[in-house]
Amino acid sequence: MEIIATADSMKQAEQLLRAGVDRLYIGNSQFGLRLPYSFSVEELREIVHLAHQEGKKVTVAVNSLMHNEHMEKLPGFLEQLADMEVDAVTCGDPGAIMLLSEMAQPIPFIYDAQTFVTSAEQISFWEKQGAIGAVLARELTEGEIKTIAHSLTIPVEVLVYGPTCIHQSKRKLVTNYERIVEMEDDTSKERGLYLREPNDETSQLPIYEDESGTHIFASEDVSLVPYLADLYEAGLKTWKLDGVLAESENFVQIASLLVEAKEATLKGQFVAEYFVNKLTELQPQTRKLDAGFYLKNPDDVK
Repeated sequence: MEIIATADSMKQAEQLLRAGVDRLYIGNSQFGLRLPYSFSVEELREIVHLAHQEGKKVTVAVNSLMHNEHMEKLPGFLEQLADMEVDAVTCGDPGAIMLLSEMAQPIPFIYDAQTFVTSAEQISFWEKQGAIGAVLARELTEGEIKTIAHSLTIPVEVLVYGPTCIHQSKRKLVTNYERIVEMEDDTSKERGLYLREPNDETSQLPIYEDESGTHIFASEDVSLVPYLADLYEAGLKTWKLDGVLAESENFVQIASLLVEAKEATLKGQFVAEYFVNKLTELQPQTRKLDAGFYLKNPDDVK
């Protein structure tokens, strides 16, 4: 059983490891999508060393939308990751996976093609190409997730806490809008920009730009905390915590709570109401919690 968490700084990485997180998910924004922070190669090396000292693991994101300029630089980056003995990378681009297979010291990869990872057959195909795991699309329902998990021999990652990206474009949509209205403002994640639903003045859909383009998120954070014991019983034991929009200290507290929930689950002592109430206390008031697509009818999603 494994809890994976993003990290937004060296300090937070250390705090998460001390809190009991099993694996850190980090990277550089040139090759990884929607990361809380873009670490330099030397920072990545330091975090990998720290995690290994603690008996923990590190996965580096290599799941960006790869263009020719990315492919030209990717072999060098992968060699650096291999040299620092990264435990795995997430990857969904076939060209990038081919480059991994051609390395003298291939790095294990976890298949991550974002919203496209929706069937056991697709994951099985990539398992035959060497994938040691897969990241499930966040638009899957409970029945679909369990059906996929029961059909596989490799672990699949499920988002149990964090935001869902509902749109990405390589175009700088906010910047283009600002040009039209003749204004200039910061469009980064730190600026805290958001959109509103046309008929809901209280809605806040975070939006920001980075070198991968424009990202828009749902107004709620996914929480599968009420269903953790059910996930465990179904064999879904790789739980992801995504703090891309979270405040640093708050996210560490939430990660600590999920580590406690994991330990309670393993002991058969998980009480959903207790952990739901604790998470509600920690959750920022500006971000509601819901189950995402988990409880939806698959026909309603399609």
